[in-house]
Amino acid sequence: MKILMVVTSHDKLGDTGERTGFWLEELAAPYYVFHDAGASVTIASPRGGMPPVDPKSNLPENETEATMRFKDDQAAQDDLAHSRKLREVSVNDFDAIFYPGGHGPLWDLALDADSIALIEAFVRADKPVGAVCHAPAVLADVKGADGDFLVKGKHVTGFTNAEEEAVGLTDVVPFLLEDRLKQRGATFRSGGDWAPHVEVDGKLVTGQNPASSAPAAEALLKLLKR
Repeated sequence: MKILMVVTSHDKLGDTGERTGFWLEELAAPYYVFHDAGASVTIASPRGGMPPVDPKSNLPENETEATMRFKDDQAAQDDLAHSRKLREVSVNDFDAIFYPGGHGPLWDLALDADSIALIEAFVRADKPVGAVCHAPAVLADVKGADGDFLVKGKHVTGFTNAEEEAVGLTDVVPFLLEDRLKQRGATFRSGGDWAPHVEVDGKLVTGQNPASSAPAAEALLKLLKR
């Protein structure tokens, strides 16, 4: 199994002067779900090289067993530091694609032409596509085989309006993920704030929040093993 993980290259949290990026738990937990199942994992980002990690995801209160393992894993650190440029990867080289979240994807990957084209290629190839927390934003402008929005009529989840309000960024983000997916015709489902929640619709897997990162990866892995 070969799995491509795509993270953001965007590091500015709107006009706040603060930094953002990808959320470490949402990379680390799926990375080890895949790695420990024997999969080969490749990390890519729009700009390539070392992607920006959200500083808050490195705070002690946000550390998990997976993030601590990742920080101590030199091979994983090398994989991250040398992420491939998104435009240089091909659907033909991978069996599935997975997007970790963090707020960064709202600014770059949601609108990235290479990312959109890549996801559409995975869909055409009937290969699993996964995204967690804010990363389902990457699906919003993706078109399905019928030419309509991929998420139209599909059960999906992601970081909710309530969770965005709870972190105080409703007026900072370029759009609210829950609203955007609903605007695209998705059937948006969610669990309790911060509780694990995953939706699987065909080969599409989405997770609600950081707590959903490992369960979402496990769901994608099940699709691969069928």
